[in-house]
Amino acid sequence: MSQVINIASKPAEGAFAAPPQTSAQPLTPVQGIQLTERAIKRVRSAMAKEGISPEQGGLRLGVTGGGCSGLSYAIKFDTQPRERDRIFEFDGVRVFVDPKSFLYLHGMTLDYEETLMRQGFNFINPNSSRSCGCGSSFTS
Repeated sequence: MSQVINIASKPAEGAFAAPPQTSAQPLTPVQGIQLTERAIKRVRSAMAKEGISPEQGGLRLGVTGGGCSGLSYAIKFDTQPRERDRIFEFDGVRVFVDPKSFLYLHGMTLDYEETLMRQGFNFINPNSSRSCGCGSSFTS
């Protein structure tokens, strides 16, 4: 597993972030959502290509019903947060998560991998008890 970087920042109203960890492996389960440095870079460049302002918009992470394991990850850009969203900020990149999805995503780390065989975001979710081969569907 690649090293997870926790960028300390002040969470937006209604959100909370884990305190910075000094070791590569967290000693206690991570609360909130984490992004690796590679994921942050990829989200930032994709937002620029889509013309989404980092000051107003951000990456929306969510969970929807369906997929071969019961639940599927949803990822898209949004121009602004919704009223009840939890908002996390990582080095100028904001992540929006609705309250229902947060139940399944708390403690999750979003990574980005680029290899010869695969390119894309990788959801490292401790709440997932089983996932499908494609990695976009899981059971909690």
